[in-house]
Amino acid sequence: MPDQCSRETADPPDGEKSPIIGEARKIIHMDMDAFFAAVEQRDNPPLRGQPVIVGGDPSGRGVVATCSYEARRFGIRSAMTAARARSLCPQAIFVRPRMDAYREASRQVMAILRSVTPWVEPLSLDEAFLDVTETTAAGVFAVQIAKEIRARIEQETGLTASAGVSYNKLLAKLASDWRKPNGIYVIPPEHGLPFLAPLPVGKLHGIGPATVEKLASMQIHTVLDLRNVPREALITQFGKAGIWFYEISRGIDRRPVQPSRQRKSVGYERTFPENLGDRNIMLATLHQMAWQVSARLHALGLAGRTVAIKARFSDFHTVTRAYTGE
Repeated sequence: MPDQCSRETADPPDGEKSPIIGEARKIIHMDMDAFFAAVEQRDNPPLRGQPVIVGGDPSGRGVVATCSYEARRFGIRSAMTAARARSLCPQAIFVRPRMDAYREASRQVMAILRSVTPWVEPLSLDEAFLDVTETTAAGVFAVQIAKEIRARIEQETGLTASAGVSYNKLLAKLASDWRKPNGIYVIPPEHGLPFLAPLPVGKLHGIGPATVEKLASMQIHTVLDLRNVPREALITQFGKAGIWFYEISRGIDRRPVQPSRQRKSVGYERTFPENLGDRNIMLATLHQMAWQVSARLHALGLAGRTVAIKARFSDFHTVTRAYTGE
């Protein structure tokens, strides 16, 4: 392995941001494959090759936290009720989450990433951005760094990861999904616009189901459709978010990789394409969202004192409740 991938690195100063903006950046998005389920299959060999679902009790109000790729072939996905998952795949093996095991595996993975560069921004226990611009200045290609990271992860943890390599966060994250599982995909600057053009607008960061619906009413379905809308028209329709939509449709993402951020809160929101009316589904969804927040807190090494829940109804009336511990 080249020295660029194994040398000791110094932590960046608190709050300092990755120094390079624009197409000169080299960004990697590392995403572990079916992380919780993969840890269960690694630690319990009889589970390998089986449809494994990590989550709650399928006979109660449990929810799917994640599942193996064998289970995904049956249409099972995260946030689905465990009862629904069992109906889709009666032979599925349900296991309860073991957060200590997942945190330890995440610690090993993040240590590998930080041995390559100090510019590592964890997003959760199982994914992170790396800015390897400075590392590539010595002549090694970003794609080679990504390959070596993936090899180290598999060798040292027994788990696999997928990687996306590009010139900003938006495209690197999209790229990491392109060859899942256990793959790598590169989007160089000259391929950014062609890659984005045919994608549904819902694939873009910051565009949720409600915005997809509004864009569809404007006959905007693909990123190319969005790219053809004048900037002023997007601002008129979406306010400041319109500027973001205008830029990301053109492959512009100025967000830096931030190794250290002073966070005041960690949250997770979902907008549903249809109103939820089933209490059990609501509770199961809330449970899954709580798992997402918990995993992100663990990845960032943080803890909180106040827990808040916000619900927005179809008429946009919003209710918020919060509890602060001692």
